[in-house]
Amino acid sequence: MPKVIENQPLSDMIWKMKVEVPRLVTKAKAGQFVIIRVNETGERVPMSIAGLDRDAGLLTVIYQVVGKTSALMTTIEAGGEISDCVGPLGLPTHVKKWGTACVVGGGIGIAPIYPISQAWKEVGNKVHAIIGSRNKDLLFYEEEHRAVADELHICTDDGSYGHHGFVSDVLKNLIDSGEKIDMVMAIGPVPMMRVVANLTKEYDVPTWVSLNPLMIDGTGMCGGCRVSVGGETKFACVEGPDFDGHKVDFDLLVSRLSAYRDQERTAMKKLLENPKCQLTKAVRAFKYPN
Repeated sequence: MPKVIENQPLSDMIWKMKVEVPRLVTKAKAGQFVIIRVNETGERVPMSIAGLDRDAGLLTVIYQVVGKTSALMTTIEAGGEISDCVGPLGLPTHVKKWGTACVVGGGIGIAPIYPISQAWKEVGNKVHAIIGSRNKDLLFYEEEHRAVADELHICTDDGSYGHHGFVSDVLKNLIDSGEKIDMVMAIGPVPMMRVVANLTKEYDVPTWVSLNPLMIDGTGMCGGCRVSVGGETKFACVEGPDFDGHKVDFDLLVSRLSAYRDQERTAMKKLLENPKCQLTKAVRAFKYPN
């Protein structure tokens, strides 16, 4: 069973976990993902790769507490174990020397754009990194991105840190300033990726997005991760997770992501009502958005 080396909060609802999986880390590349199962009776949850320490054999995942399984993950202390960590899954992100590239991360998407930024920088691209969150307290990986990107741009929705506004505002300002952007990768909430893709389409800038549909096996067998790209059905787990943002049917993606929202709320409610529940105060105070 994979050993957990580190598991700590970065903010109230965002946590960083490092797992010792040397064989997986040897093969993994930027843009791929893993599927984690906390215990033998737990569900299989896809997690983006947020860091790879090949020397130590450590995989880093950044996760946000949004349901039962991610809540249970917060209870695993350093030195503990999880039942499974399967991967690497999916196709790696396209890595090529385009010239000037821009990675855009919103919310939890700040994590997976980090190894992508590293990979793009290693092949000689000039890299702009744009990261944003609702407020300063939810921002993370600032120093990591600053160490890799040629230029780091930070924004918050409430203006508590960096630019007051959205990541798409910063990207638009960057393009309008005369900076020629040759490639964009955007990862984050679906509305954010949609706005970025619509923006770059106007400027004819190639843009990839990393999709997060419902997923079970991660091998293309269940069909749960199907998305529509350019009018064709694609399986995100084996044909993605990266797709041309200008061709993604975001309306369908949003609809499918909300298919089990009621069941997710019920599962979380039952977990927190369990008298043996030892979850953190932040998790106990968690409320699903309407």
